Amino acid sequence: MSLATYLLAAVFLPLFPFSAAFNALYAWVGHSALRAVLLLIWPQIGLALMPAAAGPPPDWLLPLALATSALYAFRALALRELGQWTAFLATSLWALLWLTGASELFAGSAHLHALGISAPLALLALLTGGLEGRFGAAYTGLYPGLAQTLPRFSGVLVGTVLASVALPLFPAFFTMLALLLTSVPSTPAASLALLGIWLLWTWAGARMVQGLVVGPAEPDTPDYQVADLGPGSAWAYAAALMALTIGGLFLSGDLP
Repeated sequence: MSLATYLLAAVFLPLFPFSAAFNALYAWVGHSALRAVLLLIWPQIGLALMPAAAGPPPDWLLPLALATSALYAFRALALRELGQWTAFLATSLWALLWLTGASELFAGSAHLHALGISAPLALLALLTGGLEGRFGAAYTGLYPGLAQTLPRFSGVLVGTVLASVALPLFPAFFTMLALLLTSVPSTPAASLALLGIWLLWTWAGARMVQGLVVGPAEPDTPDYQVADLGPGSAWAYAAALMALTIGGLFLSGDLP
């Protein structure tokens, strides 16, 4: 029964090949608000299942979690569609939540860490819907130079991508830092793998921002005749990012 519980949890804290279930569901759910809700609740289900397992996780589970995270981080490098990129990044991030169960440092706070790393992804899903509503698709290279034509939208998008790839002061940064500090004394190889995964996230985020925001724009063409994010919406996103920063500082209390 313990193994069956862990395998079920591997669907919600995605481990390869069970990770295909979430990515297929995310692609099927087309509405951005529903995608945002899915991103918030999916890992929480997996964490809720873990205490129901009678014994410790199998020895192969944690290496598989690292391998899954690395695989999807690497695959995100080649993606041009922001929606699928968000799903792959979520898969890579959530796979590492298995490591929180192996450390007493995260006792009682794993759900908060999961919420902290999922919230920027939910915002990213909403922004993806905004791009699709304006341009019909959310692909890099189709309409570069958004910083010139949609400055408020671009600023929010850049901040959300930075939060999603675990840059400093956002919750995922402190989650990764805690994982690194707990893995270095016991398994140095795992800490090196975590650093490599973190680097891949940053690289993938930079490529996504470069393909959407940076570059020359042609604002006079029909494709760019769209409205920017309204001031109220921009402030709402900014407030959400500020709340995430405060939440990240709260999670820093878990550092040893």
